[in-house]
Amino acid sequence: MPASLTTTFTNRILQGAAASLIVFALAGCSTTKDRMTTGSVPKLTKPVEEMDATELRSATDRLGQAYEKNPRDPVTGVNYANLLRMNGRDTQALAVMQQVAIANPGDRNVLAAYGKAQAAAGQFQQALDTIGRAQTPDRPDWKLISAQGAILDQMGRANDARQRYRDALDIQPNEPSILSNLGMSYVLTGDLRTAETYLRSAAGQPTADSRVRQNLALVVGLQGRFPEAEQIARRELSPQQADANVAYLRGMLSQQNSWQKLAAKDKTPGAADGSNTN
Repeated sequence: MPASLTTTFTNRILQGAAASLIVFALAGCSTTKDRMTTGSVPKLTKPVEEMDATELRSATDRLGQAYEKNPRDPVTGVNYANLLRMNGRDTQALAVMQQVAIANPGDRNVLAAYGKAQAAAGQFQQALDTIGRAQTPDRPDWKLISAQGAILDQMGRANDARQRYRDALDIQPNEPSILSNLGMSYVLTGDLRTAETYLRSAAGQPTADSRVRQNLALVVGLQGRFPEAEQIARRELSPQQADANVAYLRGMLSQQNSWQKLAAKDKTPGAADGSNTN
């Protein structure tokens, strides 16, 4: 299946429903869909999120060559690091962004991307610090605030994470990526009903992309309503992508221990309040 869609699923549930939000939430540091920018860097034939694994590797090779020629260029470095992460090469992406950040210490976009790479590599506190340096108090960026929420969720600080998402929503009301992050935060603590409420709200926004709907399909499927989940998962995708997503969704939901534990949590008194167990 397309690498970007595989990442959307695997980073959220197969790793214990704990490594969930980084890829999607931090994608908002640049744009909602995390599209590649162009100009002095090689142009792409399609958005990154629509590439299959072969196309993603080819684009990464081309951006790598451009980066080698000019490792100080912020646009090339950020785009190359994004592609490396989507290929699962988090350590290399972090090394690239470290060098780009050294060369461009005051660039807000570079700092945001550096924080993204740190978070993807598991350096959560460092990522929080870096993204904090990218933020400006007089003009707060909702994408960075949402990214902080994603990192806090990774650290097990659910209450703090959800407050950051709500802070982001105060700046950008009804933004589907924030609502989706908030919904997935409740997945991490097993409150699937609340998660579905936020994800349905996210999916209903005019600017919602297919990843939001795939998250909704996942949460619906985790509650045992697979026919409905399959219907949601097939919307707006090519037949090949839809078949791959549905097959992947079936594979995840067949791991009974993973989703039954979440369902059991969902029935636990007090689960819906999102109480932090840390």
